[in-house]
Amino acid sequence: MKIVLFDAHRYDRESFTAANHDRAHELAFLEPRLTAATAPLCAGHDVVCAFVNDRLDAEVLAAVRRAGIRLVALRSAGFNHVDLAAAARLGLPVVRVPEYSPYAVAEHTVALVLSLVRKIHRAHARVREGNFSLEGLVGFDLHGKTVGLIGTGKIGRVAAKIFAGFGCTVLAHDKYPAADPAITYVSLDELYARADLISLHVPLTRETHHLIGPAAIERMKPGVILVNTGRGALIDTRAMIGALKRGRLGGAALDVYEEEEGIFFEDLSGQVLQDDVLARLLTFPNVIITSHQAFLTREALAAIAETTLASVTAFARGEPLVHAVR
Repeated sequence: MKIVLFDAHRYDRESFTAANHDRAHELAFLEPRLTAATAPLCAGHDVVCAFVNDRLDAEVLAAVRRAGIRLVALRSAGFNHVDLAAAARLGLPVVRVPEYSPYAVAEHTVALVLSLVRKIHRAHARVREGNFSLEGLVGFDLHGKTVGLIGTGKIGRVAAKIFAGFGCTVLAHDKYPAADPAITYVSLDELYARADLISLHVPLTRETHHLIGPAAIERMKPGVILVNTGRGALIDTRAMIGALKRGRLGGAALDVYEEEEGIFFEDLSGQVLQDDVLARLLTFPNVIITSHQAFLTREALAAIAETTLASVTAFARGEPLVHAVR
């Protein structure tokens, strides 16, 4: 089948080309994101392959359908950027990659935490400028701290094991608790009250949008570290900034941002950042931000490509779509 990949980077080209080695699909890699303006580029293809910051609202889905697209393949686990009702009306099946490497995201979560609490990001910048002073770089041990995980799917459970390995007490809140001896399930209020560090591992839904807002922050232990490698809009960014300014939060480690579309995955180093909220967030010394790279390991990329192309092959053969989003 003819597949067009939007928002494609060199690493996408490499992983998908490798996964397609024993398949007969035709791959086209496009740098632009999928929007109403770029949707006509789908002409001549059977499948559109989109990433998290591509736009798949009703207008775009109608446009890709007119262009001849018969299947939407998401190379992501999240699907909150897709109008599923519109896709159903248009007769467009949507498939996703429900899991690729939970270790990639969980390990990046812990890497962000260690960089923040040991102030490695600040120390690195200092040393490169010839400043070897240790003033202002005092951190704290993770050992003995209480970590609160909101969401214990595969990523959350891997993160729980890693934090437990540091000697942390791991609390968690999830609608569907897992049978894991490393995790103690508690109410959300108890988690907020006890956790020294809170990490988010839930999907973005109407229920979880701005899960961390002013009210939630006020229920948290003063000085708590907030970590988000899930979806940006799980956190009300303005509320988080206000809490950082007041010292209510001890810091934030973020791989996602609620208004990241058009910013993350782009090189804007030669431009003035137009997002005032993100610009303010970047001024805090106790905030570390990466640009949605938690998934970015060789293993995860290979799994994403393999799962996506397997779904396309199943579609071409008229077989059931195991990873369909309904």
